[in-house]
Amino acid sequence: MNTTPRSLAGILFPVGLLLIAMLSIQSGASLAKSLFPLIGAQGTTALRLIFASVIMVLLLRPWRVRLDRATLRSVIIYGMALGGMNLLFYMSVRTVPLGIAVALEFTGPLAVALLASRRLVDFIWIALAVTGLLMLIPLGHTDAAIDLTGAAYALGAGVCWALYILYGQKAGAEHGVQTAALGVVIAAVFIAPVGIVHAGSALLNPAIIPVALGVAILSTALPYSLEMIALTRLPARTFGTLMSIEPAIAALSGLIFLSEMLTNTQWLAILAIIVASVGATLTMRREAAVAIPAD
Repeated sequence: MNTTPRSLAGILFPVGLLLIAMLSIQSGASLAKSLFPLIGAQGTTALRLIFASVIMVLLLRPWRVRLDRATLRSVIIYGMALGGMNLLFYMSVRTVPLGIAVALEFTGPLAVALLASRRLVDFIWIALAVTGLLMLIPLGHTDAAIDLTGAAYALGAGVCWALYILYGQKAGAEHGVQTAALGVVIAAVFIAPVGIVHAGSALLNPAIIPVALGVAILSTALPYSLEMIALTRLPARTFGTLMSIEPAIAALSGLIFLSEMLTNTQWLAILAIIVASVGATLTMRREAAVAIPAD
């Protein structure tokens, strides 16, 4: 008699964790924007990664992992892709609404999913995603026009996200979450000089430390931990489908926390990219399933 309730709880628990993780990531991004006037997107990225690396090293103790040369190479590329993804995303949201930036960035993992297959149905999702992109980056002067430089940064973050997935799968095949901690450390080492050169001594301002620590926890430590728990309890296909709603959560977060109003066209464009991502996830071959990590 109790089989159904237990089964329902077993489904709702990881789904709830995943939703909390996505809300946490986008809340962290909204909080991060409050630091931009003080230390810029570069300094904010540096502090986020530095604090996140310290937290993850203390929790996961990655120094116990022994890596061969091939795995070490994958971890280094994985970490650099993570750092580039975070920096380019923050550079984007300086001038582009949060929901639009996430939707544009989402083209990276979507491309990874679609390139894993050559079936006719995939061209439907490609066409839908391209339609969404064209709606988000309209030509000419319209009410829905966005900053093209910011859009380029978001698309660049998507490229880094794709590399993050591809090399993260290789790097984590043997050592899992401990490899992720190493990747965050490498990302911090890679990006910290950029933040230091840009922000200088402003990074040492004690007033910004609590906010930066909050960004690191909300955007990296907490959601990554929750997603890892959820991923072990959900099929990769279900995980990827649920993660596909993140652009909508980002748009709502931008509306609530940053008062970023979107036009009807922009909402439709975000919806088109979400539908393309959900469709690609549901129709991909089981062996090609890709888990989509946090920003």
